[in-house]
Amino acid sequence: MKEMSKNSTTGAMGRHRNGGGNPLGPNSEIARKLKQYYDELVSDQVPDRFAQLLSQLEKAEPAEKKD
Repeated sequence: MKEMSKNSTTGAMGRHRNGGGNPLGPNSEIARKLKQYYDELVSDQVPDRFAQLLSQLEKAEPAEKKD
């Protein structure tokens, strides 16, 4: 029984020490999907209405700073 627990412990540690395993382990798939989702969001264009609102805000800010 000691031998079985020793093998399972060294197996998990051995993978981590050798660098052969993914450092995120079971979370690597989640991390990959989150990165893919983030990359898609970053590459999307800003909607016209949102760009117009940002432009109006930029024009309004200097007027407020002068007061």
